[in-house]
Amino acid sequence: MKNKIVADLHNHSTASDGELSPCAVVNQAAEKGLTAVSLTDHDTLVGIDEALTAGAQVKIKVIPGVELTLRLKRPEFVGSLHLLLYFQPELLKDRGFIEAIEELFAAGRGTALVRDRVTAINHFFGPDSATPELRKNLTVEEIESRGDNITRRHFAKVLSENHQLERPQVDAIIANQSLAYLPSGIDPEKLLPLRSNFPLLIFFAHPAAGSYPPPSHYREVLPPWPTVADLMPEFLAQEPIGIDGLEIEYPGHREIEKKTLRKLADDYNLLISGGSDGHDLTERPYGVNGIDKNDFSRFMTKYDNLR
Repeated sequence: MKNKIVADLHNHSTASDGELSPCAVVNQAAEKGLTAVSLTDHDTLVGIDEALTAGAQVKIKVIPGVELTLRLKRPEFVGSLHLLLYFQPELLKDRGFIEAIEELFAAGRGTALVRDRVTAINHFFGPDSATPELRKNLTVEEIESRGDNITRRHFAKVLSENHQLERPQVDAIIANQSLAYLPSGIDPEKLLPLRSNFPLLIFFAHPAAGSYPPPSHYREVLPPWPTVADLMPEFLAQEPIGIDGLEIEYPGHREIEKKTLRKLADDYNLLISGGSDGHDLTERPYGVNGIDKNDFSRFMTKYDNLR
């Protein structure tokens, strides 16, 4: 019998690429009877204050978080991987922390990356290219009109809705293997000062989602689990990251990988996290996954000691 979910620690709002406001994300979690919820928007803290206020109103614990994008260039993998960072609300009042983490966000995303990605897509897939998937060039304006914090999801929506491309065409254009692909995110070593100077819990996000069979909205554009497993030692090492845990309970993880990940967590005394990776009400809904009372208790024991 599956254990009851008490905490959903991975969700996105309109502050990045989610459909619901931070307040609505928290309210949904409360309506489902959860004990705790975390807002983990991509490379931004903008929605957390609103989420904390909503949590106080509906009496659910809100754990501030963020999904940080890493850029890797390794022989076995070129692309982005994600970390989930959790911290105490007090850090939001620490000017040093805010400046340090926003500097990381700016280094990994922004207008420059959008412009470079649009240029690459038009070069390799535009109407004048050798493989003209687009009938007209993609523009920076149509991408940036979708939000302030652009992700690959925004590119996918524009290519599908504005340029009438089918999902296989969209995937081919924005996949890691695409000629046009440019990784977002920061180099892992850039995280070391933040890790050293501020109290954080750092989890490897959805490490086995790249092995989830298509078609699925949860099949992240990641390498398959065996490739991630080969990369894992550098995340387990004390520097530059030294992760505290693994996100194991995830809609895009099969039981076979979850079993392997739990053994890894046991072997390295890592915490276990989990969440819905909620983005919307239909394709990637909120409140469908998370961790049970036992895993949440272990999480909170360490989280409460972040000072």
